[in-house]
Amino acid sequence: MSAIKIAKQYYEYFNKQDWQGMLSLLDEDIRHEPNQGNTRIGKQQFAEFLKRMDECYQEKLTDLVFLSRKNSYLVAIEFVVHGVYKKAETGLPEAKNQPYILPAAAFLEVHDHKITRISTHYNLPLWIKLVSM
Repeated sequence: MSAIKIAKQYYEYFNKQDWQGMLSLLDEDIRHEPNQGNTRIGKQQFAEFLKRMDECYQEKLTDLVFLSRKNSYLVAIEFVVHGVYKKAETGLPEAKNQPYILPAAAFLEVHDHKITRISTHYNLPLWIKLVSM
């Protein structure tokens, strides 16, 4: 399966909240580079991240655009996050089920049919403004 097909499957699983499906596409030593905070290494750390995200946010991605060169191992994805902030995280505003819509992007690296790196990017000050209204 090509890198772009694997990336599309990964985000299909995301929108279905199929966390095990997402994890099945990851390399054991996945490198997760979040927009904020420290890099996570390994499936276990990523699984813990997914669990926390599931507790704090309800998200669906729309308008996904996948960009990759033919036969490349790199995929760029642009999308819109439609979310609900369910439970507060340390250092972030109080959560009261506030809805938000936020543009975002990710970069994936795929080797041997597994995702080896995920780097996510969004405008945190804009997200804080949206959930603080």
